[in-house]
Amino acid sequence: MKNTKIVIAAGTGFIGTGLVDYFGNDNDIVILTRQPRKDHHRITYVQWDGKTLDNWSHYLEKADLLINLAGKSVNCRYTEENKKEIFDSRTNATQVLGAAIQTLQHPPALWINAASATIYRHAEDRPMDEFTGEIEDDFSVQVCKRWEESFNETVTPRTRKALLRIGITIGHQGGVMVPYMNLMKFGLGGHQGSGHQKFSWVHIADICGMVEWLYDNKELDGTFNCTAPHPVTNREFVRALRKAGKHYFGLPAFPWMLKIGAWIIGTEAELLLKSRWVLPTRALQAGYVFRYPELQPAMNQIIGQLPRRRYHLV
Repeated sequence: MKNTKIVIAAGTGFIGTGLVDYFGNDNDIVILTRQPRKDHHRITYVQWDGKTLDNWSHYLEKADLLINLAGKSVNCRYTEENKKEIFDSRTNATQVLGAAIQTLQHPPALWINAASATIYRHAEDRPMDEFTGEIEDDFSVQVCKRWEESFNETVTPRTRKALLRIGITIGHQGGVMVPYMNLMKFGLGGHQGSGHQKFSWVHIADICGMVEWLYDNKELDGTFNCTAPHPVTNREFVRALRKAGKHYFGLPAFPWMLKIGAWIIGTEAELLLKSRWVLPTRALQAGYVFRYPELQPAMNQIIGQLPRRRYHLV
């Protein structure tokens, strides 16, 4: 993609930063954010609150691509207050973007909304995909369902729509790799829980690649699982990380330890213990070629981008 106009809602986090790095040199990018920064190169930061239709909507005019990443992190305690904010931050942002699109003379050509592969049930018996995946009704699944419903219910006749159910994203600029590397650094990089739970991961380069692929293939729309085609177990994931970082030992964390630790740091053990076994069937059938289909090369690439002090005791 070159010389297109891309608008990224909530584009200052880990995935947004990856998208900006990938597309920023050759395209004009507008980032909708609660905390605007100084514009630079071809990147413009615009104030929005994620729920109110305002002047920011004009920046969507004649956009080639809109990407919505808005949503409070689920890495927190599931108090009633946090639950409400997790729901509202996703549905409000999606609904107000849809409302903005409906006011435009030249709306975005493509709207990609982030979603989560967590929408599928805990699965250790078989993989889940877009055709045969089973959806239950625990809290994290309810979040995913409402998020997707708010997107799918929005009618945009002149804007193609695609939903990306994104797996656990790995990359050198942050995200889930930060706590895992901290554990590894201090000898705690063993498996969590039983270690048998599935870990459906995706390299940040493949999120960017799938976004570009969807833009280029204008016949595609609907829901796509954005996960690498070769998920691993939790035990295999931490083993690959230790190998890439040249750490040959890591103490495991058993479920009772995770529950205590989660309570102390203000999060939920479910985030580590749920088995996410998700396959990107639609993308593979439609011809997307993953840059990182296998975990070990992905880990090697990520560790290779990091300063040595990030994963070694100094």
